[in-house]
Amino acid sequence: MKQLQGRDLLSIADLNSEEIHELLNFAQQLKAGEIAPEGDLSEIRKAGSVLGLLFYKASTRTRVSFSVAMYQLGGQVIDLNPQQTQVGRGEPTEDTARVLDRYLDALAIRTFDHKDIETFAQYADIPIINALTDLEHPCQILADFITIKENFGSLAGITVTYVGDGNNIAHSLLLGGALMGINIRIATPQEYPPNQEIVAQAKQLAQNNSEIIVTNDPIAAVEKTQVIYTDVWASMGQEDSAARRIPIFQPYQVNDALVSHGDQDAIVLHCLPAHRGEEITASVIEGKQSRVWDQAENRMHAQKALLASILRK
Repeated sequence: MKQLQGRDLLSIADLNSEEIHELLNFAQQLKAGEIAPEGDLSEIRKAGSVLGLLFYKASTRTRVSFSVAMYQLGGQVIDLNPQQTQVGRGEPTEDTARVLDRYLDALAIRTFDHKDIETFAQYADIPIINALTDLEHPCQILADFITIKENFGSLAGITVTYVGDGNNIAHSLLLGGALMGINIRIATPQEYPPNQEIVAQAKQLAQNNSEIIVTNDPIAAVEKTQVIYTDVWASMGQEDSAARRIPIFQPYQVNDALVSHGDQDAIVLHCLPAHRGEEITASVIEGKQSRVWDQAENRMHAQKALLASILRK
């Protein structure tokens, strides 16, 4: 993965299909305790490397998985809490980026406006990683693809149905699925569709290698699918609209009845945290088709592979 050295990851579409394949294979080998195919891990610039975490949004899995991954690679992590740094007092993003560039080896950012991480990438030479914005969540999708590979052996030709809000998860699934030859079906209420520019980009990336469908019919979307995926109905920053959203999204709940329309070997994914009884029922998330906990673990392996690749000598 030497081609990723020093690279940013702002969108899953910043990678091509070959790079994603290699990252997933690398992550699976790291998970299994095997040596990476391109050489011994001693080649990775580990000792002394510092990853900064600048998170404007709350985080459990992303924060912990990035931290553990970096520690296991021999590096260190510094938490740049916006409330305890000058960014929380309005320091211009470009100023913060240029200063952190001189201190850190990589910076993972979780924020609201996607333009903020683009500004960091513009003004900092170190790798900038999108740890979630309102537009995309590329690191989550890498973990999702590992989970799908573990269950089906490959990605090409698999059908993934996402049911719920047309949010950052839906966007990264559309783009990543198009790159990897995965058929992506997105079922959302008419009022909360995915970004149409992202949909158009996904269709362009897919060409004739995968099918991209956006619909308002959750049952038709789930029919015979191999993967059923959902997320909360109101993402961080949208809590004020949660009560208004619940009645609209109720037909999109991933429950036993909806899951029954999928393939008999279908698996269920959720990026967490889950609101049981809203977007997913307890019986499904705890059921035999759930792979939610494997999916959460794979965040760490995917990010370890990413960090090892971008910090390589």
